[in-house]
Amino acid sequence: MRICFVSRRFFPAISGMSIYAINLLRQLVAHRHDVVMVSQYYGDPARARVYGGGPPPAVPGVRVVGLEALGEQDGGDFERDVDAMIAAIEREHAAAPFDVLHAQYGYPTGWATLLAAQRIGVPCVVSIQGGDGHWVGSCCETHRVAMRRVLDGAGALLIGGESFAREVHERLGTALDRFTIVPGAVDTDRFTPAAPSGGPVRLFYHGRVDRRKGVLDLLDALPAVAGDWRCTISGIGPDLDAAKALADDLALGERVTFTGYADYDTVPDLYRAHDVFVSPTYAEGFSNTILEAMASRHAVLSCHAVGVVDCLRHGENGLLVDPGDITALAQALTRLVTDPALRTRLAEAALAECRRVYSWHAVGAQIVGIYDGLRGTLPAHGIDPHIPVAPCRFRAEPHLL
Repeated sequence: MRICFVSRRFFPAISGMSIYAINLLRQLVAHRHDVVMVSQYYGDPARARVYGGGPPPAVPGVRVVGLEALGEQDGGDFERDVDAMIAAIEREHAAAPFDVLHAQYGYPTGWATLLAAQRIGVPCVVSIQGGDGHWVGSCCETHRVAMRRVLDGAGALLIGGESFAREVHERLGTALDRFTIVPGAVDTDRFTPAAPSGGPVRLFYHGRVDRRKGVLDLLDALPAVAGDWRCTISGIGPDLDAAKALADDLALGERVTFTGYADYDTVPDLYRAHDVFVSPTYAEGFSNTILEAMASRHAVLSCHAVGVVDCLRHGENGLLVDPGDITALAQALTRLVTDPALRTRLAEAALAECRRVYSWHAVGAQIVGIYDGLRGTLPAHGIDPHIPVAPCRFRAEPHLL
């Protein structure tokens, strides 16, 4: 099968979408499919410093086509980038026809892929993975109409869990039976546990350094955490400078270390060097980092949040607090630091469940089965490609979309 995968963000961008993309691409290659990835990227040095940027690297067995998001970088002109993605898909299809198109994110990539599918006559799959489900479509009429057309017109809609599907249903009215639940997954061959170590309990935050992910809440909670601990903040993002300044204001000193950008190939070793994973996030599509922590036999502390409650259950395979509750976060961290038996019980339960449910071998096979079911079918027709352009807050801050 010949597949075009359209990525919203790929490495060197720091994003769960990058992780999802590389693992899916590896699975498709392992299944001996002919794969082209069309990926957006930031070329602007200022944005690249914060979010990661530059052309996507080569992926063995995959033809990689990088498209600089020139419109996003020029005042949030998403429509310009949609046109560029459609043109790239059409060029690749003319060279060798695709059997199926698969887009990450409903807008702008899903919208571009839906229109390209209509033009070239092949089915398309759209994965709803993050901000597209949480807030895109509530921001302006342009993106509401585009998201509704994607949600109504895609041949298949993949989403990570029931809580996220319910949120999209409540916001945009999409029938729940339109969604196919495909959980997040982790490469359990790469993310493996390390032997237990002595010394301070090693707390780990990894991912985008963004207040929406709760990193500032974590720092605010640390002064009240009892016991012997050290904390690592790994990654870059829009709030890295604010996080460093907060750590200084709280006099956390050498107990907190910021390690910056982490190449994905080095990330398994980072997990193995820690004991407890902390993700005080406000919302997820499905958290890749939580799954990586589970596979690395970490005790996980996160929040009662969309996209988290589908894989973590309080007191069974992790601990959960309410988003933004600094006191509860500090208390839960204290429990994990001072109670080794609790850490071990939660970590072992998380590891067993991860290996059973969230392996990319199983999830990759599920996605390939969805492609097989759509192959040879016709895409939706009669979709109006024209949408009036309305003011939108994401045109000023397109990286948040």
